[in-house]
Amino acid sequence: MSATAPTTIDEAPRYERVKVILAGICAVILTVGIARFAYTPMLPVMQSEAGLTKLAGGWLATFNYAGYMAGVLMAAFLKDLEHKYRLCRLGLLVALISTVGMGLTENQYLWVLWRFIAGLSSIAGVLLSAGLVLHWLMHRGHKPELGLHFSGLGLGIMVSGLAVAAMDGNLSWEQQWIGLALIGLAFFVPAWIWMPKPLTAAMDKHPTIIAAPPPPRRWMWLFIAAYFCAGFGYVVSSTFIVAIVEAQPVMAGRGNWVWVILGISAIPSCFFWDKISAWKGQVAALLLAFVLQTVAIVLPALDDGTLSSMVSAILFGNTFVGIVSLTLSLIGRCFPANPAKAMARLTLSYGVAMVAAPAMAGAIASVTGNYSGALWGTAAVMLVGIGFLLAMLTKWGNS
Repeated sequence: MSATAPTTIDEAPRYERVKVILAGICAVILTVGIARFAYTPMLPVMQSEAGLTKLAGGWLATFNYAGYMAGVLMAAFLKDLEHKYRLCRLGLLVALISTVGMGLTENQYLWVLWRFIAGLSSIAGVLLSAGLVLHWLMHRGHKPELGLHFSGLGLGIMVSGLAVAAMDGNLSWEQQWIGLALIGLAFFVPAWIWMPKPLTAAMDKHPTIIAAPPPPRRWMWLFIAAYFCAGFGYVVSSTFIVAIVEAQPVMAGRGNWVWVILGISAIPSCFFWDKISAWKGQVAALLLAFVLQTVAIVLPALDDGTLSSMVSAILFGNTFVGIVSLTLSLIGRCFPANPAKAMARLTLSYGVAMVAAPAMAGAIASVTGNYSGALWGTAAVMLVGIGFLLAMLTKWGNS
């Protein structure tokens, strides 16, 4: 090799891996934690200050997830990693713009547009950056794990919760959205600069990765169905948990802090579930996560006390990130050549649930005056998902 030849993959400085992982984490915090998840602690603020109704709040969440699903469809049909890299960077920009936009209007139709666009941008964190980071790790000889990457979900929840808690009472709801966008800018810069470009054939020392045969078709369909149920379970609690807590007399004024606790619980969850997966197997770990998330969903419906709200937040934060991380890591390993495409196809089922569930929950809450019915219905869907995972374990074990 000549003196001017590029550094080989194995000789790449260790700090490159740190920068790549940090880029992914920052992308998740910006596009999911702020552009998407900030709506949860902002929901009761907008209901009290901007006149947003329970029904309209549910529909705004539905359009947010419709945008997410539209983004998933784009990612599913994109084959070129370079195109995905460009779309990821576009998503970072759109996340900032959509967050600012929420604070610049009182028109509910424009809110619908901004929530849709925010959902569209979130694929940059959940799918595109995850695929780019995973592709970079695998082709640099590192372990193909996404635990650190998905810790950004918990960090993003914590950031949005702390930000809204700090601004609430000091700034108007419009100023809070603009403040969230300014905070997002701090995560935009490292994500933009350090997100890894796809490796070319000349750069890739290991261009061919020998993968195991793809899983059986029936296994995939059961997995997709189970992930649909997980999406249903995730979206109702993640969208309405602050509003649910704020509606409880004993917890009034503490909803944002429950959201922060949820986020803190989510930060180490990927590592916890990686350990459970290594110990019990991937499908068994998912089954346990489903069971615990179901408990987290029903607790606020069973009891409106402080303890049950806190336990629910801790359990939910610990499980929903684990479910996403376990699922996408497993699928990514099954399809190493283009993990983002495989992740996108599986996530379509998750996205369908996310579009349908908030509108349903908002409608039930509008009729009944509370969210208990929506929580019980969501728990029932999670039980169906548990059944799908049990069928997978019975037939194929922990493959």
